[in-house]
Amino acid sequence: MAVAGGDEYDVIVVGAGPVGENVADQVVRGGLSALLVERELVGGECSYWACIPSKALLRPAAALADARRVDGAATAVRGGPNPEQVLARRTSFTHNWSDDSQVGWLDYAGIALVRGTARLVGERQVEIRTRDGGARRVAARQAVVLATGSRATVPDVPGLAEADPWTSRDATSATAVPDELAVLGGGVVGCEMATAFAALGSRVTLIARGERLLPRLEPFASEAVLAGLPKAGVDVRLGATVTAVERDEAGVRIDVADADATRTVRADEILVATGRTAAVEGLGLETVGVTELRVDDSCRVAGVDWLYAAGDVNGRALLTHMGKYQARACGAAIVARAGGDAAEPTPWSRYAATADHAAVPQAVFTDPEVGAVGLTEAEARDAGLPVRAVEYDLGQVAGASLFADGYAGRAKLVVDTGREVIVGATFVGATSAELVHAATIAIVGEVPLSRLWHAVPSFPTISEVWLRLLEAYGR
Repeated sequence: MAVAGGDEYDVIVVGAGPVGENVADQVVRGGLSALLVERELVGGECSYWACIPSKALLRPAAALADARRVDGAATAVRGGPNPEQVLARRTSFTHNWSDDSQVGWLDYAGIALVRGTARLVGERQVEIRTRDGGARRVAARQAVVLATGSRATVPDVPGLAEADPWTSRDATSATAVPDELAVLGGGVVGCEMATAFAALGSRVTLIARGERLLPRLEPFASEAVLAGLPKAGVDVRLGATVTAVERDEAGVRIDVADADATRTVRADEILVATGRTAAVEGLGLETVGVTELRVDDSCRVAGVDWLYAAGDVNGRALLTHMGKYQARACGAAIVARAGGDAAEPTPWSRYAATADHAAVPQAVFTDPEVGAVGLTEAEARDAGLPVRAVEYDLGQVAGASLFADGYAGRAKLVVDTGREVIVGATFVGATSAELVHAATIAIVGEVPLSRLWHAVPSFPTISEVWLRLLEAYGR
């Protein structure tokens, strides 16, 4: 196949999801030229198959649940979400899987785009197999950035791959709601999609190997979600292993083994939500001597001073907002280094994604909702920190009792007693994810508890829990 050549850009970014877009925007704003290479849709996984469509699926049920919890509004609620309308609203947020608006933004920002699959073929050299079957060779004067994200993993279970299972992409882009859905996995995707499809009318069975859901969160958060899912109509099977899967004319047959016996679960579809793997296949890393994709805090790949990897592909923090954060640090470092600055990734500098290590915020849109940032109490103790944890019943806060009758929730702070600063926070309850950013600021800013006393929460808001937590700590 003939290869067209001769194209040069300062920076070549492989992958035009939120991470790649942000890197390209940063370097162009810094005066460099940038080329984005994308094999699917500009905007990536988050825009079309992950964060945006999944939250669009979840929001209608949450809005109805909020109304049902308020006397005087509950009587106005009749039935559940309308599946057709929910799916249509979801599709509006994905622009019917068209990236025209995002391509328009690239043009406005002065970022070049080639649609195709990219592969490293040498130092600063990238070969692109274009959609029309051709090939094009491009060179980067300054840097190549890998922002190819991650892909859903399918466990090696007999018959599972052959049963044509759903991944998160299929769930968030579904055009109809299955009567019966089996969800394999008890992480964020599994719990959220079980919540969404149960609300839309599916009979959902969630199967998880572990003894608790959401194992990376504080145990009380996991317990709250476990208690909430059956109320939403989800049959939760913990400590269970799928041993075989077979699709037949009636749907999918799933053999599930637990400590007592092996049972059969029937479903129309099975959603695999057991984790994600960095999308590095076919990138040609071996052509530049990279056998393991390790990066520093500026996302520069170890041993290759012109190659960077930002977002899910580097495995540091598989969340869209963290990938965009890395992209900002990465882009700033590339611009500075192009101008002769060493741009050392000193902690908390604009060239370092320091928060990846101990200040990663996340929200889980189940019922109840969970927001968390930083270290759990167990993680802090394992790290050797002197720790004291305090908890408070969110339902006892005036703002929470006004938000919902019988509000149920909990908040927890993990404090490093040596420095008297917060290193972790978890909130569980309706709209509790909105509390996380305040905790993120406190952790990143290492704000002493003595100063936090002067951050007065407005009354009557749920944020008044901050005062109650400080009071609990001071006792």
